[in-house]
Amino acid sequence: MKIVVFLKQVPAVSELPWDKKTGQLKREAAAGVMDPAAKHALEAGLRLKEAHGAKLITICMGPPEAEEVLREAVALGADRGFLLCDPRLAGADTLATSYTLARAVGAVCPDFDLLLLGCHSADSETGQVGPHLAEELGLPAAAYVEKLELAGRKLMVERVSDEWLETLEMDLPALITVTPRAFAPRPVSMTGVEQAFGGGEVFVLSAADLRADSGHVGWAGSAGQVVRVYAPNIDKKGVLIEGAPKACARELLDRFGDRIGALLAKDLGEAD
Repeated sequence: MKIVVFLKQVPAVSELPWDKKTGQLKREAAAGVMDPAAKHALEAGLRLKEAHGAKLITICMGPPEAEEVLREAVALGADRGFLLCDPRLAGADTLATSYTLARAVGAVCPDFDLLLLGCHSADSETGQVGPHLAEELGLPAAAYVEKLELAGRKLMVERVSDEWLETLEMDLPALITVTPRAFAPRPVSMTGVEQAFGGGEVFVLSAADLRADSGHVGWAGSAGQVVRVYAPNIDKKGVLIEGAPKACARELLDRFGDRIGALLAKDLGEAD
């Protein structure tokens, strides 16, 4: 069995450094870490590897610094990693990213059985790459999975959708996106660190290595363009009411009684 886990390096900051002119994320301006949801997907892959003797390959698209997350994956138990690193791949939207990842799978592991991704990434949270990739490769797919079990060539998965617990069955090969609520990541062992940074198998691939169409990758291949990046203006102000409790309650109702009544009426209507 061959499993491919797609990883992503994201900035380790609360305020993302966007270039306001281009609308692109300035990844070099902040330290990078493995995307949290991708780390949970990696853990799901590692558990399947241990249970079924699978081979686990990781793929990450990003700048040279993104090699760190592939090394981390090797330290955790991945067999090898591939970094898609090429200026022509920069600025890709989810559609161009999915095309590039599909080309990467075809180049490094065309006979895969299972593709695993995080359900979304911390730097954009679109949740689109997984479904796009499944469509690109013509695969059955399930998103936001919290549990998965393998029985031969059948995959059983569970997920919560619209407050309903769904149990799905699909044939391999297939694609799954994993929610961060499941598959808690394991810590890195010292032996793993030595293996990852002592010559672990991590390879760098360019757009030419993937034989990708230049019109479908990076900025040039992106159907969506960021028009403007800005921080929303917050103009709400708090109101402090001071005094005895009874007087405060009276003032509260005098000033905001209409709004409170409207909210209560809405809640009661929804309850009915």
